[in-house]
Amino acid sequence: MAGGAGEDLPDAALARRAALRDRTAFRVIADRHGPALYRYAYRMLEDAGDTEDCLQEVLVAAWRGLPAFRGEAALRTWLFALTINQVRTFLRRRPPPTEPVDELPLAAPERAGPEQQALAGDLLGALDRALRELPLAQRSTWLLVEVEGLSYAEVAAVRGTTVDAVRGQLHRARRSLETKLEGWR
Repeated sequence: MAGGAGEDLPDAALARRAALRDRTAFRVIADRHGPALYRYAYRMLEDAGDTEDCLQEVLVAAWRGLPAFRGEAALRTWLFALTINQVRTFLRRRPPPTEPVDELPLAAPERAGPEQQALAGDLLGALDRALRELPLAQRSTWLLVEVEGLSYAEVAAVRGTTVDAVRGQLHRARRSLETKLEGWR
């Protein structure tokens, strides 16, 4: 692929090239968007193995689907839609949990002193537990907006709902998190 490995190309150009079966272009897409897709899937699935399997299936679906991708939505939005659908599939396949889920790995800021690191770790742990208690739709919406930075319109597109529904879910999620984390103010 001309111009280095194509890292500087916009998503639309990479999508067109990948649709023509340019593996290098697809690799750039995966490298560019994979970390955000992984973060989202991991926070929803809470299992590294399932997350890796899910992301692999998302990338296979993206490779197969790119020739039909018309670019009506941003590539990132389309990839998140694939990820959300795959996460739903994984969650449906799972048996109901019989024991509490282990804590997700969290990191405190490196520059903080030991006491600050402990407090930051405790706060992140409390946020993580509060997120797990949210209904899936609210957790998904909150993660897509607050962590991944998607707009309300993008979230509505990937979740197959309206902007008003996204606003409502986000409002309820924020209120619930605020209540659950009240002791951290």
